[in-house]
Amino acid sequence: MSESMSELVELAEVAGLQVVGSTYQRLNEGPSPQYYIGSGKSKEIARIMSDLQCQCVIFDAELTPSQQKNLEQLLNGLTGSKTRRNLIKVIDRTALILDIFAQHAGSREGQLQVELAMLTYRLPRLTKLWSHLERQTASSKGGRSSGGVGLRGPGEQQLEADRRQMKAKIAQLNREIDMVRLHRSLHRRR
Repeated sequence: MSESMSELVELAEVAGLQVVGSTYQRLNEGPSPQYYIGSGKSKEIARIMSDLQCQCVIFDAELTPSQQKNLEQLLNGLTGSKTRRNLIKVIDRTALILDIFAQHAGSREGQLQVELAMLTYRLPRLTKLWSHLERQTASSKGGRSSGGVGLRGPGEQQLEADRRQMKAKIAQLNREIDMVRLHRSLHRRR
């Protein structure tokens, strides 16, 4: 096992996960832009995860948001995981490290910084979790809108609303971190 893989196992254990296996793939070319790994390796991982009843796979690399989403869909499809409880979660090294920091952040500033890092990491990874809602629109009956002002257009997708809320939360956290730093510097001067 390589030094990097050994370190990843230790990180997973610190995060509270039980490591039941590991594998690697040598590639002649770079990682697949769609899945990071090849289809044969994906099938092998899905089979092993199904046999061991695992629900999480950790990649010793930084996955793009689309690779992470594609891998989750592929592995869940290959293992037949349908219920929310049995869904396979794909995480990369960065997400694992952020989780460890979140578990161990003690100071107020540390907690704020971890929350900021997690939101910044998750922002490009937002997917259509709310696809069942489609678009929020105002219905009309008899030519009159039953909604309020500004609801006559096509509406705002839930994904867009989530992204806007996340960006607002990131801005708020940046302000809070600045206030904590200012407060601390004032205490030091006294």
